[in-house]
Amino acid sequence: MLILNILILLIVPFLMIGVIKKTKAFWAGRKGVSLFQPIWDFVRLLKKDAVYSTTTSWVFKFAPIVGFASIIFAALFVPLANGQSIINIPFGFVIFAYILAFGKFFSLISALDTGSSFEGMGASREACFSTIVEPAFFITIASIAALTQVYTFHSFKHILNGTGIYGYLIVALAAVTLFIMLLIEGCRVPVDDPTTHLELTMIHEVMVLDNSGADFGFITWGAAIKMFLFEALIANLIIPLGLNDVWTIVAFLAIITLLSMLIGTIESSIARFRMTHVFEFIFIMTLTALLILALVTYRIYGN
Repeated sequence: MLILNILILLIVPFLMIGVIKKTKAFWAGRKGVSLFQPIWDFVRLLKKDAVYSTTTSWVFKFAPIVGFASIIFAALFVPLANGQSIINIPFGFVIFAYILAFGKFFSLISALDTGSSFEGMGASREACFSTIVEPAFFITIASIAALTQVYTFHSFKHILNGTGIYGYLIVALAAVTLFIMLLIEGCRVPVDDPTTHLELTMIHEVMVLDNSGADFGFITWGAAIKMFLFEALIANLIIPLGLNDVWTIVAFLAIITLLSMLIGTIESSIARFRMTHVFEFIFIMTLTALLILALVTYRIYGN
């Protein structure tokens, strides 16, 4: 099962991006590329040499590997196909969050290392969004942990145990919170658009404009895995406790596919928000997190 989880972690993110592209092509009335096209794109990038500016230092060369390694390490704390994580320790979600933050820190200073005010602008926006997202994430996860008395991501499986209607509300709000975080951290519409190169609206894409070759390949692969991790967390919220391994894996992959189709549908149906409205959208995540905290508090201490 460990080998299966590793294969899912490394391969399914490519297929997830393929499903998103297929969904967008469907809504645009096109056939679209193959589901396996992201894999071929990654292999193509691996065959290319990276180009480095004389302005950059070792930070720029080191950042893609640090970023990718941090995402892989963070993935060890997330329950995958069989509902079990590779590393299951109390308060592992804190390590998960700060390992991802460590990788993001290197991506930010890598953008600044290029000496480009253009990339510095994107790094500034990315850092600003992260300061809003992180508290909402911790409020959500810590509230669920306090309710279930399980201090890992496995607490998601125990939300409905003896909580009645409150449990269902918490699951729904937590799914919304994590989905918004997925769109923000995955740099997707309506927060960011991975296909645009418009200077005034770019966030993540502008930070990696100077990366090329294998470096850019690992950046795109890491971004796909990060999105997959948040989809996996949502799947763990939805999949009920008590299913056998086979049905858990089937349900997990089905939910990952449906969430990817939802992302593609959102990107096909709405435009990217103006920068002034992006913050309003991000604060929805804060609102849902505070609602979860209120429900958990009432469930524990209410009459």
